[in-house]
Amino acid sequence: MPLRVIGAGIGRTGTYSLKLALQYLLGGRCYHMVEVFPRPAHVAMWTAAGKGEPVDWNALFAGFVAAVDWPTAAFWKELSVAFPEALVLLSTRDSESWWKSASETIFAPRDAPPAPELVEMSNAVNAGRFDPDRSDKQATIAAYERRNELVRATVHPSRLVEWRLGDGWGPLCAALGLPVPDEPFPHTNTTEDFKAWVANGAGRPRKP
Repeated sequence: MPLRVIGAGIGRTGTYSLKLALQYLLGGRCYHMVEVFPRPAHVAMWTAAGKGEPVDWNALFAGFVAAVDWPTAAFWKELSVAFPEALVLLSTRDSESWWKSASETIFAPRDAPPAPELVEMSNAVNAGRFDPDRSDKQATIAAYERRNELVRATVHPSRLVEWRLGDGWGPLCAALGLPVPDEPFPHTNTTEDFKAWVANGAGRPRKP
């Protein structure tokens, strides 16, 4: 089953809400960073991809109809070639708002050190894709904005779907040719949700 939607947006742009929304609309599973942790083999595959080694994308995304968030978004170019019929979904939010959320969650130091294999994966995936000096707010915001502009300039308009935090169902349904659901758009994984998730020990790969 090929991917129908490839997320190019960086974390903290509503990607977990998009995961739930796409699952509802498409009736299948949507890949997200949370799917990596229970799959140690995927950690190794993403690490290999980050190092430029060949990866069987069909095998990695087997059973999924869409993919958003990191590390998927780091490989939006490669995935847009591997799945030429898929839409490319660029999720964004105001730069200052994005920085505040990211600096308090995904960029914040953790009380417990990450598992070594996750550190290796992160270093491999981020290198050359999104690795600004995260202690420098303005440099990181500039890198975020450049990256979004690169996606806009690269992806053909017929494939590109822009979704800004707060847009709800509209852009997704229009691009997919689906009716807007009566259900409220999911709103989850707030900064408080993320901190609680980390405090409960989530985010470490589980051994098979």
